[in-house]
Formats: sequence, structure tokens, C-alpha cells
Amino acid sequence: MKLTDHLPSAPDPDVLLDAFTTWTTGQGIELYPAQEEALMEVVTGANVILSTPTGSGKSLVATGAHFTALADGKRSYYTAPIKALVSEKFFALVDVFGAENVGMMTGDSSVNADAPIICCTAEILANLALRDGEQADVGQVVMDEFHFYAEPERGWAWQVPLLELPQAQFVLMSATLGDVARFEKDLVARTGRSTAVVSSAERPIPLTFRYALTPLHETIEELLGGNQAPVYVVYFNQASAMEQAQGLMSVNVASREQRNKIAEAIGDFRFTAGFGKTLSRLVRHGIGVHHAGMLPKYRRLVEQLAQAGLLKIICGTDTLGVGINVPIRTVLLTGLTKYDGVRTRHLKAREFHQIAGRAGRAGYDTAGYVVVQAPEHVIENEKALAKAGEDPKKRRKVVRKQAPEGFVSWSEKTFDKLVEAEPEPLVSSFQVSHSMLLNVINRPGDAFAAMKHLLTENHEDRPAQRRHILRAIAIYRALLAADVVEQLDEPDEQGRRVRLTVDLQFDFALNQPLSPFALAAIELLDVDSPGYPLDVLSVIESTLDNPRQVLSAQQFKARGEAVAQMKADGIEYDERMELLEDVTYPKPLQDILEAAYEMYRKGHPWVAEHELSPKSVARDMFERAMNFVEFVNHYGLARSEGLVLRYLADVYKALRHTVPADAKTEELTDLIEWLGELVRQVDSSLLDEWERLRNPGAEPTADAAPVDEGPARVTQNKRAFRVQVRNALFRRVELAARRWTTPLGELDPEFGAEAWEEALDGYFAEYDEIGTDADARGPAMLMITEESRRWLVRQIFADPAGDHDWGISAEVDLAASDEEGAAVIRVQAVDQQ
Repeated sequence: MKLTDHLPSAPDPDVLLDAFTTWTTGQGIELYPAQEEALMEVVTGANVILSTPTGSGKSLVATGAHFTALADGKRSYYTAPIKALVSEKFFALVDVFGAENVGMMTGDSSVNADAPIICCTAEILANLALRDGEQADVGQVVMDEFHFYAEPERGWAWQVPLLELPQAQFVLMSATLGDVARFEKDLVARTGRSTAVVSSAERPIPLTFRYALTPLHETIEELLGGNQAPVYVVYFNQASAMEQAQGLMSVNVASREQRNKIAEAIGDFRFTAGFGKTLSRLVRHGIGVHHAGMLPKYRRLVEQLAQAGLLKIICGTDTLGVGINVPIRTVLLTGLTKYDGVRTRHLKAREFHQIAGRAGRAGYDTAGYVVVQAPEHVIENEKALAKAGEDPKKRRKVVRKQAPEGFVSWSEKTFDKLVEAEPEPLVSSFQVSHSMLLNVINRPGDAFAAMKHLLTENHEDRPAQRRHILRAIAIYRALLAADVVEQLDEPDEQGRRVRLTVDLQFDFALNQPLSPFALAAIELLDVDSPGYPLDVLSVIESTLDNPRQVLSAQQFKARGEAVAQMKADGIEYDERMELLEDVTYPKPLQDILEAAYEMYRKGHPWVAEHELSPKSVARDMFERAMNFVEFVNHYGLARSEGLVLRYLADVYKALRHTVPADAKTEELTDLIEWLGELVRQVDSSLLDEWERLRNPGAEPTADAAPVDEGPARVTQNKRAFRVQVRNALFRRVELAARRWTTPLGELDPEFGAEAWEEALDGYFAEYDEIGTDADARGPAMLMITEESRRWLVRQIFADPAGDHDWGISAEVDLAASDEEGAAVIRVQAVDQQ
């Protein structure tokens, strides 16, 4: 039964609370005291600041708040810091309230935007608040993970709704808020509503804390033997987490019976080469790995196996459990310091409690455990002292090992302080930007008064407010100079004394803020050029966020190749080092794009806040004719393959949404289809959910594949599969052009390197080179004969004479391709016809 079936005819507080608790009881849920207290305040219309530990049911309070707003006929908003959490909450609320009552806006997805309950990122709501102020149709705001208020780059989005939506009821939630007296007083003053602070240090599942002076593997074995698994071993970098997981393969983590259950649960799950094969070995041993660099399907597999109680140990970074209910009995921190991008420092109390709070989950455990490892040198010293026994002379002779140079150490006192410490008070991180001014100026009424309110009534101290005021004045003058805004002699019919001369889309400056520039840049390209599809791709890539690990790997590879070539050319070391400074990752169209950007910025000065970044990741993969696994292996990105795939998915979405229909040639459409299918075959969840958002309430059809069965057959999307076949064959053309017969032999073991060498000797006896430009890789150079179980293909070489008589004859095995998730090609001949 949907919660909406319990909506009362009149929004009386007592009736509302009774209706909601009737529903929770029917779901088998008994409210905790803090939940009940918060809901009692919510139904009376009060603001609520809910500060209770992880696992104490804050999501249920949020559901009760949306139920209350729905009964009152008010529109409610749920905000979260990341799109994945917004999407997860969207589907959860659809299950509770029905698809017709729930919408979502994240910047790159908008579903049922007129619904009475909206899930969105904090930036979307902030954008709405800036544009409409107290006239916005916002009756209630539930802000989850409110501690993001203090984030330096994004905290403004958590503050702006508090400043600009006095008509709304607020429910602010987090497990680590610290002292909230300031927020309580501020909300009462701004909204005129009473504000209740509901806090509780008492967890539904109590935690036990311990400082371990035993080596890590001994601590883990002790926890396994003491029925304190599953254990989450927390590292603050991905490499260490992976190294530890592999090091635990020697420990008897799971019994034969448990390993059989794991194998049964995994079934025919598709693990790709590289990291996938490593993960397969680990999970079958009862060990999981979890970090942001993994493919979503691998993280989901680890979560599902953990939820089924099949994994005893999970090694990962401190990101596990953000928005997911994974049963972890013990959190084992390998240290109390982390690198924050500038320096290595001790954990803050908020960070420590966020991580520790993942231990012990309601419905799974009756107790949770938090263990912190002492530094390695301290543990070794303790072992040496223990070996010396109680003899004072022997103990004095023990040579204590010192901490490594530059090591930021911690002690049991550090640990005890963090356990006892309250989370630090949240600090304001308000910011002024071009988009803020443009949104406020676009609002009906007096923009000067609205900006004055924002600049003087925010939570910053007075010196910071003065800096924001000076920045706002500078931005406004730049907008005037660029004729983006104009001042009016008399207020217009909506009370504006200043107005925009341009139109802003609703999600202005949120979803790829440089997308309008991309549209303008695409118009500069020659649609008849053979390189047009790849140039459009480069324009789109230049507007997306940088996948830094990928770009670093590309630069490292490029410099390695450059050094090898310079050595071969006899260039001396000092000159090589100087020349190497100019070698970077590929940046197609850099000069054209940067010149176009400078021109565009003169009329759109706000784009200066967003960096144009020419790069080639999707294009590089296409031009190298590589599939995903080959690309990851080529650049050594196994630990970051999730990042690579998310970037490729973003490129695909941007191509689909940004490039106008009249700019999409057949070849560009082929490329887009290829990229979408590549992403789906590696991990269909990244695009399947995106497509599913368009029809959230639809029931699956009878013949629909279960979610866990993976992507559709690779041959099903014929257009994308043809491009994949073309790329696979052109990969061979590029290698043949370099006469690299060893990798050709690896690609075609049945044909063999010797056969390739013999064939190429024949070709190069007649011609000096094999062309690899855009024309050489075009569809005219590939002939395909489609049969029911196979395709017969002929990839023609682009010889300098234009004879086009040499080429590769091959067979594409369709059934094997579906099984592999990629085109399976068997070369039959390389010859002259």
C-alpha cells in the first residue's frame, strides 16, 4: 500500500502523525524516540534540525516530512550532495508515493518536474531560490547531509535556500552537525517558525571503540575469530586498499562452504580483463574492494555480496556507505591522518565520526565496533618491548624505531580525543559568482535590494561580507560592459530597475555551463570535412570536467614516448628535459577552441568562472580503435576504470543532449551510437538508469531482462556494432601501417604474427605506406556482408596510389561477440584482390 493511501482529508497535526505511524506500523517499522520527536515537530509546521547518528532513521523522518507537505498541499524539495543519492532517493520515494507525485532534477536529468515532491541536488534548489526568492513555489525543504554547508567549493548551495526561502519549512539532517545553536536562532528569525533541535548521541546500535597495538593482519584475524565481521578496512587512498586486499589472500577468510555460496551468488556475472579478474579472485575468497575508481557494477556487486553476508572483509576508502545500507559490523581504520589535497593532517572529529558511524547497522547487528590501528613503528616498538618482558635492563636496551621522515603520526590520545570530540561547528562558505547575480537580476522586483539582502544577511563575518560586496560590484560592472544587462530609467512592469538582455535556461550554470559555448563552436566546424565527427567530439570534451587521472596517464605515456624518440634522435639529456616540459596530453583543436572561447567570453563574461579544457579521451580511444579494456590497459588505469567510464558516459550524454539534430551527420550519429553501446557493454547501469528516469513508474515487461543479467546483446544495436567492427579492423590497419606484427599476432593468434609479417612484406614491396587518416578509416573502406550467424568483412588499405586492392578479409562471429560483449573478429587473409 502506498503512503498516499493514508493521506487524511484534513491536515490536522495529530491526524497526520497518526496516519503516518499507521503506515510505518504496517511496514513493520517501530519509530525510535528521536524519529517520533522530529515527526511531531514536523507535522506542527516547525523547522527541525535533526542531528542523530548514522543508522538512526533520518530517511524515514524525511519521508514523513514529504507526507506532511503533500497533505498540506505544499510543494516539498529533498536535496542531497550528489546525483547518485538524488537518483536513489527519487526511486525510493516513487515506491512510497507513486511516480505521479515525485519528480527529479539533477542538472543532467529532469523527470516529472511539476510533481509535488522534487528530489534535486542542492545546487538546483539554490538556483531556484536565487531566481524566485520568496515567490518560489517551495513550501518545505529537506536538506540531507547538511554538513556539506561547510564545504569550501559547494557550501554556498546549502546556505542560499536558508537566506532566500523564508516561506519554507526546513528539515536539516546530518549525523555530524556539531553545535547548531546559530542555525536554530537564524531559522526562527528568517522563517518566523519555531525551530526544534532533535539530537541524540544514543545509537540504535551501540559502538565499542578500541585502539589496536597488534599488526594489521593479526587485528583482522582477531576480528574474524571474534565474530566481529564483516570488517571494513579503511584506507585513505585506493592503492593501499587494493594492496591490502590482495595481501589478505593468504588469510583463511571464508570456508569452502562459504566460498561455494559466493560462487553461486556471483553466477555468470561478467568480469572484464584487468581489475575485473583480480576482483573476481578476491570476492570468491570472501574479500571485497570498494572505492570510487571502480566500475559501478563492481561496487554494486561488492555491496550485494556484503548485504547477503557473504563477504567477511572489505578494503576500501572512506567513501563506502554514502547513501547505501551495507551491513558492516566493524570499521577498522588503518590510520587517523589523510591527505586533503594540500597536506597530510589528522582527521577532523566530523570525518572520524562519519566513518565510524558506518559500523553496526540496524536490522543486521546488535553491536558495532570501531578499531583504530596504531602507527606501524609504534606497533613494532610495542612488540620489541613485549619481547623484553618486565626486565628494566632489557627494556632500556630496546632500540625504538622512529617514525618515517615526514610522517604525521597519531597516538592513543589522538584516538581518545576524536572519540570524545563533538563534530566541529559548521563554518560558512558563501561565494558570489556571475551566475548568482544573473539569477537574481532575472528575478522580478528590485535586484539591487535582493543582492543587498544576500550580501549583508549571509552567515559570513563582516570582513568577508565586504569582500563579497566588492566582488559583486566588479561582476555587475563586467555584465554592464558586455551588454549582458542593462539599467532602466524607470522600473518595468515587474518592478525591475535592471534586466537581462539574454535568456537563461532553468539549469543555467549547473549542467555543463559551457554547453551554450559548445553549440556556438560546433557552428564553426566544416560539416563536410572527413574529420567533422571527431571535431564535434573534441568540442564537447573541451566543455566537460577533467578526468585528472586519465589526463595524467596520457601525459606520462606521451612523455615516455617522447623521451624514447629523443634518445633515438641523439638529443642530449639537458635538452631532452627542457623539451619534455612542452609534452602534455593530447588537446585537439586547442588553438581554435581557445580563440573561439575568448570571443564568446566577451559577450558572456560569466563563462570565465568555468575553465575550457581541450582534451582527448573518447576521441583518443576512437582514433586508436581501442575498446574499453584495451584503453584502460594501454594507460595503466585499472584502479581508475570507474572514473574513465563515468567520463565516457558524460561525453555520450552531452553529445546526445547538446548537439542539435541538424548538426548530426550519419558519421557523427554512428560515433554517438558506438560510444553509448561501449558504455552499456562495460556497465549498463550508468545509462540504463538514465534512460529509466524518463518513465519511472513503468512496470517491466514480461520479457525484460532482470537487472543483474547485464547489458543487452552487443549485436542488438546493429549501428553501434558496425562501428565497433570498423574500429576493431582499423586498429589492425594502424598496427599494420607501423609494421607492428607482434601485437597483430596477439590480436589474431589463429592467423599469427608470421602470417601478418609475410602479408605486409608483400604489401610494402608495392607501396611505401598505409594511410591512417580520416578517409582511410571511413565507411567506404569497409565492406560488410551480413549473414545470420556471421558477418564477412573486407577492410581495404588506403594505399598512396589509390588502387585499393590490398586489405584484410575477416569473419565476425556474432554469437561469440554477444558472449564476449565486444566484436569477435577472426582474420582469414591479408592479401591483394
